[in-house]
Amino acid sequence: MSYEARAERYQSMSYKRCGRSGLKLPRLSLGLWHNFGDVDEIENSRRILWSAFDAGITHFDLANNYGPPPGSAERNFGKILSEDFAAYRDELIVSTKAGYHMWSGPYGEWGSRKYMLASLDQSLRRMGLDYVDIFYSHRYDTETPLEETMGALDTAVRSGKALYAGLSNYYDPEVFRHAVDILEALGTPCLVHQPRYSILDRKVEEALLEAQEARGVGSIVFSPLEQGILTDRYLNGIPADSRAGRSDSPFLQSQRVGETMQTVQALNEIARQRGQSLAGMAISWVLRQPAVTSAVIGASRVEQLEALLLAVDTVGFCDEELRAIDAACVGSLR
Repeated sequence: MSYEARAERYQSMSYKRCGRSGLKLPRLSLGLWHNFGDVDEIENSRRILWSAFDAGITHFDLANNYGPPPGSAERNFGKILSEDFAAYRDELIVSTKAGYHMWSGPYGEWGSRKYMLASLDQSLRRMGLDYVDIFYSHRYDTETPLEETMGALDTAVRSGKALYAGLSNYYDPEVFRHAVDILEALGTPCLVHQPRYSILDRKVEEALLEAQEARGVGSIVFSPLEQGILTDRYLNGIPADSRAGRSDSPFLQSQRVGETMQTVQALNEIARQRGQSLAGMAISWVLRQPAVTSAVIGASRVEQLEALLLAVDTVGFCDEELRAIDAACVGSLR
């Protein structure tokens, strides 16, 4: 089946300028961390990408290690891109990252110039692209000088293999500011930072978001739904077939679900009174933050994606609602 994008795709999505750049990003971005690997049905992944673009989501967020197995999300995305989205490449923002383990030996992870640029070349081959729109340093490497890691990002942009440079998981405000200063001195400004942020994880509010705004750096936040905790999935316990229900889950742990159950139920009631789903309110909550350009969402089914899209059009929060949310979260914040 050939894909033709919906003509009205840009009428339903809002866009926001990323920091001080000229680039606008959709308020919701699609993350390919899960549901696009070799363990997943590629036709389902294809339908999710179609639905996302038809709804005006132009930013597809990847990393070298997304899958599973690592690399497979980029490879599968590349296949779908070539078959269905080739005519729309100039309407897409494709991002990838390097920082986590990808191959054996001392050059297969972290932030060395050797690893960063080799990883970018591998990512481009897997996706069948000449360039990515955003190339991120995926995590801060304490054993590599920041000048080296930032220099690799600068080289990626100057070589034409990336249009913009970004940072992810640089939570220390001083380290973040130093990295941004280095990139600025090199002549390749930092476009965006991608931290974790949700109703239940507010560490970035302590100083990082302020530092980003002060430096004119946009923010794309991930895990706004706390890997499913802030949805209706766990309102009545932990289903055996859920991510938290798996004893070998490396991500969401059943203990964390249990610890937040009372909070999540209280938040769900606030969302109900607002006429929203819990997931919709959680996304609206992070998007209300002026420093947030876009929120990365994931979906395993088209129906999940369509439900989350409703959050973009939701009215803001009154002071009473924000106080109620804060009160519900006491004792459950990371």
